[in-house]
Amino acid sequence: MSNLESALEELKKTILEMAELVSLQIKNCKLVIEDNDSDLAEEVISMDKRINAMELKIDRDCENILALYNPVATDLRFVLAALKTNHDLERIGDNIRGIARASDGVSTKKEAEMVRAFRIYEMFDTVEAIISDVCNALEHEDTKLARKIFKKDAKLDKIEKKSMTVAHQLLSEHPEKAKPILSLYTIVKKLERIGDLSTNLGEEIIFHIEAKVLKHKKKVKKDEKKGDA
Repeated sequence: MSNLESALEELKKTILEMAELVSLQIKNCKLVIEDNDSDLAEEVISMDKRINAMELKIDRDCENILALYNPVATDLRFVLAALKTNHDLERIGDNIRGIARASDGVSTKKEAEMVRAFRIYEMFDTVEAIISDVCNALEHEDTKLARKIFKKDAKLDKIEKKSMTVAHQLLSEHPEKAKPILSLYTIVKKLERIGDLSTNLGEEIIFHIEAKVLKHKKKVKKDEKKGDA
């Protein structure tokens, strides 16, 4: 194995560790809400520092690979995808921290009906499945699995679109519970945002494997439709 191959293998390993840590944090956030566990919430918030540290390490590793080995073709695509994946994972970490903070004061026992109305656990289960797909697609370079992320994200989008209506209805029925209602609404928005960022991860996996940038492909199709109009 060449020095470049070893460096790329180590880079992939570190990204997978970061993705797995993000996955663990999401599971912990769900437990925070289920058990109303303020101590675990603080742990989740604190662990975000570790995700930030990993982001800096991966950035440095990518810069070193580019400077020392001048990778081309597939290797270059992987490093470029790694940089973007790294930043999106860090942003997912930021949203997880926000969920942990928003969960403060939300009691599952007292607000069980509201949690169900916002479909919070359904969103958590979907996000957990998405991050699992990300980890497996990264590890096994599976573009078919990466594409499943988009369909699961669409489910999160549908739930989020209805959340404003749910919030208005609950606020009118339970004005005295404005704080937990708004906290749950915030959690919905952040879970939906994690889904959006995860689709970026899926696109980057496909990019470095198939040399396709889906964003640009979608844009070309939109431009073609405009031209035909």
